[in-house]
Amino acid sequence: MYTPISHYQNMQVTTASPERLLIMLYDGAVNFARIAQDKMKAGDIGGKGTYIGKVLGIVTELTSTLDHEKGGKIAEDLERLYAYVIDELMKANINNDQKSLENATGILSSLRDTWTEAVEIAKQERQESAKLVSGGRNGY
Repeated sequence: MYTPISHYQNMQVTTASPERLLIMLYDGAVNFARIAQDKMKAGDIGGKGTYIGKVLGIVTELTSTLDHEKGGKIAEDLERLYAYVIDELMKANINNDQKSLENATGILSSLRDTWTEAVEIAKQERQESAKLVSGGRNGY
């Protein structure tokens, strides 16, 4: 169904940089995990399962997009971390385990914060590099 909000969200995704898309995926995973926590606390087993499923989908997508050639050890470590998060999400869903869901949420939140910081650092470095290049052309 078309709504102005869905159109806006679609435009955000289709025009976002790869870095921004990554942050958006983490935002979604953390948001859905927090909703799943609320559903679990409220005893809404179906709702909990639905939102854990959404988090699992995002983490699975993050896993499938890892580039082991370029990423090397970092990609390998992320893959292990994602596997752990998936295990925690599965335990949370099957056993109604609040602690496992909190662990998964905490890891995803930390990864989101780390990637946000890395993207910002890279952006600042690109801007500084561009200033140096443009300054060099002006004879400075």
